[in-house]
Amino acid sequence: MKSYSKSTPYLFIGPALILLALFSLFPILVALVISFTDIDLAGLADYSNISFIGIENYLNIFKDPIFLKSIGNTIFYVVFGVPLVIACSLGIALLINFGTARIFKAFRLVFYMPSITNVVAVAVVWTYLYNPQFGLFNYLLGLVGIPAIPWLQDPTIAKGSLIALAVWRAIGVNMIIFLAALQGIPKTYYEAAQLDGANNWKQLTKITIPLLRYAIFFVSITTMIGWIQFFEEPFVMTKGGPLDSTTSVALFIYRNGFQLSNFGYAAAGSFVLFIAIIIITMIQFRLQKKETDF
Repeated sequence: MKSYSKSTPYLFIGPALILLALFSLFPILVALVISFTDIDLAGLADYSNISFIGIENYLNIFKDPIFLKSIGNTIFYVVFGVPLVIACSLGIALLINFGTARIFKAFRLVFYMPSITNVVAVAVVWTYLYNPQFGLFNYLLGLVGIPAIPWLQDPTIAKGSLIALAVWRAIGVNMIIFLAALQGIPKTYYEAAQLDGANNWKQLTKITIPLLRYAIFFVSITTMIGWIQFFEEPFVMTKGGPLDSTTSVALFIYRNGFQLSNFGYAAAGSFVLFIAIIIITMIQFRLQKKETDF
């Protein structure tokens, strides 16, 4: 049997580590350095215009009312969006997995299609659906005598409208993850439970949900991170309005970095978001129960 050098594993993981360092770690380090400067377009043209200002960007950003409002909006998105995505994805996956009719197979494609459709195209279509005068939703409400709803014009309703669109888009990918996990559960568990007289509810709560805990944990982590970085829907549909009521932290960072050219200020905001994601992810890991054998 051939013997391998201790350095052999490093040769395999080396390229991946180099790419990770170049395209992930190095940009993060650069952004951290930028966040302590006042770099703008003039600074990009001539580095002598850049000044080191310490933590001034961080102090100012927490006094910025728009940034504070964007934090509140992002919390709103996370609190309502994450549970909705997980519940809808899991519910649909259960229905498709345990459904016996042939039409349930077609539902996989129906629910997966939104997740592979371009977000800009989807957002434009939904903007027309939400149109207060000519939109389909208000037209249907008018048929049953309900007055028109300002879907994207009212500050609170606009957030709900964006959440509805984002949930509709997010169901497909998460449904596939849950379906894969469901099909990995041995049928013998259900057969044994049925022999013991367990009804469908007992099988769901005592077998299915516990054995899906890793899939649920993975979906909750990735969904939470996605909603904290919520950007495309408010950017395309509302531009953060009305009155910044739909501005997320990611959209706030984009505005300051790419529209106002306050790169240092935007980098400080991105690091606040970065640290928030790390803290929330660590909390979720701590809350995850220890592995249990079944």
